[in-house]
Amino acid sequence: MVEHITGMLALIGVLSLLCQWVGWKLRLPAILPLLLCGLLLGPGLGILNPDEIFGDLLFPIISLGVAVILFEGALTLNFKEIKDHGRMVTNLVSIGALVTWLVIVPAAHFLMGFEWSIAALFGALVVVTGPTVIVPMLRTVQPKSNLASILRWEGIVIDPIGALMAVLVFEYIAVSNDPTTHVLHALGLTLVIGFGLGAVAGYLTGLAIRKNLFPHYLLNTAVLTIMLGVFVGSNLIQHESGLLTVTVMGILLANMRGVDIADILEFKETLTVLLISALFILLAARLDSGAMLDLGFGGIAVLLVVMFVARPLSIWISGLGTNLSSKDKWFLSWVAPRGIVAAAISSLFAIKLEAVGLEGASSIVPLVFLIIIGTVVIQSLTAGRWAKYLGVKEGSNQGLLIFGASKFSRELAKVLMSKNIKVVLADNNWDSIRQARMENIPVYFGNPASEHAETYMDLSGVGRVLVMSPYRQLNPLVTFYFQDLLGVEKVYGLNNADSGSARHQLSESYLKRLCLFGENISYAKIASLMAKGAVLKVTNITENFTYEHFKKRYGETAMPLVYLTKEGKVKVLSGAGPFDYPVGIELISLLPQEAQDQAVIQRALDDEADRKAKALAEAEAKAAAEARAIREAEEAEQRAIEKARRKEEELAQFEEQEKARLLAEEEAALVKKEAAELAKELAAEDKAKKAAAQAASESADESTQVESPTEEDKPAQSTDPKTI
Repeated sequence: MVEHITGMLALIGVLSLLCQWVGWKLRLPAILPLLLCGLLLGPGLGILNPDEIFGDLLFPIISLGVAVILFEGALTLNFKEIKDHGRMVTNLVSIGALVTWLVIVPAAHFLMGFEWSIAALFGALVVVTGPTVIVPMLRTVQPKSNLASILRWEGIVIDPIGALMAVLVFEYIAVSNDPTTHVLHALGLTLVIGFGLGAVAGYLTGLAIRKNLFPHYLLNTAVLTIMLGVFVGSNLIQHESGLLTVTVMGILLANMRGVDIADILEFKETLTVLLISALFILLAARLDSGAMLDLGFGGIAVLLVVMFVARPLSIWISGLGTNLSSKDKWFLSWVAPRGIVAAAISSLFAIKLEAVGLEGASSIVPLVFLIIIGTVVIQSLTAGRWAKYLGVKEGSNQGLLIFGASKFSRELAKVLMSKNIKVVLADNNWDSIRQARMENIPVYFGNPASEHAETYMDLSGVGRVLVMSPYRQLNPLVTFYFQDLLGVEKVYGLNNADSGSARHQLSESYLKRLCLFGENISYAKIASLMAKGAVLKVTNITENFTYEHFKKRYGETAMPLVYLTKEGKVKVLSGAGPFDYPVGIELISLLPQEAQDQAVIQRALDDEADRKAKALAEAEAKAAAEARAIREAEEAEQRAIEKARRKEEELAQFEEQEKARLLAEEEAALVKKEAAELAKELAAEDKAKKAAAQAASESADESTQVESPTEEDKPAQSTDPKTI
């Protein structure tokens, strides 16, 4: 029996690691392989029976595990960070959570027949989303940076808030079998103990950390032990108040000034990953397949209400007054997968409620798992297409993650950010991180290859990693981690390895990647150049100022680092070279003091050459002007001669025409005179003829008068009609 239990514990540990690795390798939420593994070992094959293995220890194990999970989640609830990440996140974890709860509660009551108290507890459990399921989905979907930030921070912040809601509802349910006065007394005592003891424990623990009362090697163990002691003590004072107490304790530690919880958070994160993996396999193995089928269409209806009613309504109400577009809100309305926290807390409360014999408690866990499976599977498969349809996917990932926040890294980050390139600096050195924050550079304090960084570091829009830190042992870990995540060709590193035997302990494949900015460029060399006054400069490479002009001005010591294309793409210079520098780029380079001096000398030489060229050009221009004046004078003289010649020709032509005209006039006058004389002669002849004719006529008339009687001589004719 002992061997069987030992074998099962070892199997759970191995399978937890395997499921986490599968989720990381396939870019899927780890909850899916963990769920499938638990269902296969439990209801499927019947190999794993948690109740049989752990017996009475199952409840304490789950209870302590949930306490650690909630405490770790509460440590991330920094109110300043909520405020820094926008109004939408604040609305979602307050108004949005309340709206979601108010929609789900009546749905669970009417569709599943839950009592109002059970429905209220179920609603509080499925309010949370969780970063463990959100972050892998965002890496696959790659929405716009602001949307990814909203979803990521909602998942981080809503975990402890949702758990706090569930604890308060459970405390009310747990004491609701007593008379009203006892109910109010027990609930009030739970709230007083939870908030009071949690605040006192958190403050005293923070004070001890601030005053360095614990040696460094005992710090994580001390905080974990204190937390578990406070949890148990709170439960002893008031039944089931421990979860509220540790949540309040973690929130106060996270927001206490002068308390560095980075190491504690990293330790709790490692412990939480192990607990979450093991607990989820155990919880999934406890599921009754028959209970899942018994949910029927009511369970499907509740899932549809959660996805198509509660989530969109909370998004649109929370989005009032924000600058989000309708497409942004529709995308956010579709992405809200439920996570491991909901499963762990629901299983814990279900065990407690079943112990008091509350009807309907056995249906909470199957329904919560149905919501988890439905939201994770459906939204993981469709969120990418939905984002592409809405047009909210991030473009090509041109952003850079720089590991190492040295002065050089900060200066490079500022230059890139001025060109609208996203940059995130990560470092373990707090002084470097503090300097970067003062310069308004996005930072992550800690190991960027850690599980904590995977959840909390915003890598949306980041497509390349520059490893430029002085940490020789950590650099290979970061390099290999992001090579698996982004691809080998997307990760670059500076060579800072020793030239002795330690260098040869590194793999050849890794050493080949240590050629950032060129083969012979090392971290030590850049740090030395920066200490001696090297500066970064942006140069436009154009047709008039090519890279050859750049090299001529700054010399061979100038170190090209990165260039930006017209399309806004980032090209990191790495390898042996030579590199191609096309026209139209913006070249970012590091100029050592020698290059700056060379530039001053070269600029002076260029200025002198320009002055001489200008003087020569002016002399040539003056000579050209004089030549042009002479040429213009000659042309003017030639034009005058030509004009005079044309005038002479015109005058000669005019004289000839005038002579011809006079001659024509003389001839015309002569013809006219001759015609007049002829007319005169003709007139005289005509007159003579007329006179002769008249004379002849008169002679004829006289002869006629002699022979013929006149009218007077003729007898008068009568006009009388009768006579006629």
